Amino acid sequence: MWCRQLRRAPLSLGLRSSTRAQSALAQLKHVLEGELEGIRGAGTWKSERVITSKQGPHIHVEGSRGDILNFCANNYLGLSSHPEVIRAGLDTLERYGAGLSSVRFICGTQNIHKDLEEKIARFHRREDAILYASCFDANAGIFEALLTPEDAVLSDELNHASIIDGIRLCKANKYRYKHMDMQDLESKLQDAQKHRLRLVATDGAFSMDGDIAPLKEICSLSQKYNAIVFIDECHATGFLGPNGRGTDELLGVMDQVAIINSTLGKALGGAAGGYTTGPKALIDLLRQRSRPYLFSNSLPPAVVGCASKALDLLMESNAIAQSMAAKTTRFRSKMATAGFTISGNNHPICPVMLGDARLASLMADDMLKRGIYVIGFSYPVVPKGKARIRVQISAVHSEEDIDRCVETFIEVGRKHGALP
Repeated sequence: MWCRQLRRAPLSLGLRSSTRAQSALAQLKHVLEGELEGIRGAGTWKSERVITSKQGPHIHVEGSRGDILNFCANNYLGLSSHPEVIRAGLDTLERYGAGLSSVRFICGTQNIHKDLEEKIARFHRREDAILYASCFDANAGIFEALLTPEDAVLSDELNHASIIDGIRLCKANKYRYKHMDMQDLESKLQDAQKHRLRLVATDGAFSMDGDIAPLKEICSLSQKYNAIVFIDECHATGFLGPNGRGTDELLGVMDQVAIINSTLGKALGGAAGGYTTGPKALIDLLRQRSRPYLFSNSLPPAVVGCASKALDLLMESNAIAQSMAAKTTRFRSKMATAGFTISGNNHPICPVMLGDARLASLMADDMLKRGIYVIGFSYPVVPKGKARIRVQISAVHSEEDIDRCVETFIEVGRKHGALP
């Protein structure tokens, strides 16, 4: 009898384990469904529209008929579908293959990676640069590698999520100053004098509000209190400043900003990739200690080829970058005249402030029905009560494109009570 019981025991134990696993999974599903229902109920559910064409000012969208005007891509210079950029990607793909199947320090560094890093450093007029799979990775990798418990980092409260997450990973003493508030930053810098290093971290241009960091004042305070300045230039590289080098060039402080993180996935071809550029000693340290760099595959050759060509085009002529200003002014002035509130300061990110999350979502959906692709942003991407439709101007939008977008906003705004 005891033998039969022993033979049955494993089966019985297995059934009990399976039952517990099913119970745990059922509990998880219940929790997840509750969370998802809460998102739907708050009107902040984010649906993904499916594009069936190349990225550009005119696209095709699944479920919509005909040509759609795209006003919400980070394709600031229109290089995502530029024929020379595409050709460079194809040529590099054929010559160097689809990928490296390795991290950089094992067998994942090709001459094109080193060439692009040198080109990035030269473009920004810095000593060296290091490539990452994304700027999110660059931000995740720098603070932990650079700062210790002896140091301090001072961060603008509206910095991008990747900066916030990167700072969380480091062991430095953390200060958060009010958005672009120089009095509050100075107070925090005074308190941080007890620490070894002080690093002030800010977005150069803030992606949700379209405003530009007061870098002159930040650099002045940093000099006064012996701090290092770090800027994230994802929404500035390629089109702000006389030569598109970013906010530090725009505001005349290139020699005072020590570290720049930016992306290849927006103005510079739009594919993927990010980087850090700055002092050579810092870049050398990141190659040794930055975890996203050490434990992520190398940037694919085709992406490197596209980004390299985009930089070539930008360094050959600033004409594309300079065409942004007039188009941005045209949209902002016409929308303001119509009665809309546009946040930011003459940046091609033009947030149309609506306040209510449902209103932003409904208006964006109606805009698409009328052939204009824009997206509503709401909590948690932006603070509660500050929902908006973020419009982004591209160098390849025509004046007719911009006027049609404004006219459609007026029509939809009146329909939903956003305008009288």
